[in-house]
Amino acid sequence: MKLRDIIGNEILSQINADQDKTNRDGFPFVSDLRPGSTVLSVFKVHSKRIQEARDGKKFLLLTLSDKTGAIRAIDWFNAERNDSTLEQGMVVRISGRVAVYEDRIQLNLDSEGIQILQVGQYDYERFMAVTTKDIPRMYDDLLSLVGRMRDDYIRALLKDIFENDKKFIEKFIVSPAASKVHHAYKGGLLEHTMSVAELCEFFATKYGDSVDGDLLVAGALLHDIGKVYEYTITPNGIERTNDGELVGHIAMGIEMVSKAISKIQGFPRYLQTEIKHLLLSHHGEMEWGSPVIPKTTEAIVLHMADDLDSKVAQFREIEEREFNGSTASWSNYDRFLNRRVFMKNRRSGDSNS
Repeated sequence: MKLRDIIGNEILSQINADQDKTNRDGFPFVSDLRPGSTVLSVFKVHSKRIQEARDGKKFLLLTLSDKTGAIRAIDWFNAERNDSTLEQGMVVRISGRVAVYEDRIQLNLDSEGIQILQVGQYDYERFMAVTTKDIPRMYDDLLSLVGRMRDDYIRALLKDIFENDKKFIEKFIVSPAASKVHHAYKGGLLEHTMSVAELCEFFATKYGDSVDGDLLVAGALLHDIGKVYEYTITPNGIERTNDGELVGHIAMGIEMVSKAISKIQGFPRYLQTEIKHLLLSHHGEMEWGSPVIPKTTEAIVLHMADDLDSKVAQFREIEEREFNGSTASWSNYDRFLNRRVFMKNRRSGDSNS
């Protein structure tokens, strides 16, 4: 069984089109910007902060972004006016010149260098990143994992969800894993799920005398399935659905698993309980969103694998966002990680400087 056999060629062709990085509106991306160039482009306001120079003159410090990265921008001309009118998440057309300041490229805006755009005045796909990995290949790898399950009940459960539910599969393969923190792009949920599952497959071998490998890998494949209905992609970006806000992906995932199990005659009650515990506890702590903490070996391993993959992704995405055109070794402060990141630029310079 392959993804093509489940969803057909037409949907696969659309997936390939979504992964095409062609600049469709003609405006340069952040990744295209080079020092000394004059720029007219469209970006999203990631953050803004009014500041004051040593001479007392106020300026507006902006972070502008698209799906390829982010760039610092400075407005020296209309700082207070634009600070009062701009909001995080707005899309703007800007004009200015790219310069280098403190080893980072930045955009110095023109005197009338910011124009707010409304939905319909821009191509929202320029802000919607897509996984760089091969979606059909990842899903075929997922199906191979399902096929290798030795436990008949677990295999039947996974087949019902990942082979038989075409509507779910069509959403799952292009869903984001989050709105901001990690894997926040089309295909991010599949990419994250497979990374966690592969980690768990390794841990099942490493700790084979302590964990049930089928149970652990099944938990990895199922732990975030509710996110298919927690997030939706709109012209404003990735947003939470009403169900996502009111119910959340853990509860929705439990409902989906329970529905699938109800179709399988003789599914063991103890196994149902252990699978549900994996989903309920995978955030690790109650203050992080889990209604219970991990209380089985498989549950603590799943939590650690989930957290590891999300943290690595956060570090990677910070480097990819800030490394472009920069010779700085350190990233800007990241509020989700509560730290700056020592980036790969350190390899080309003196790490002690």
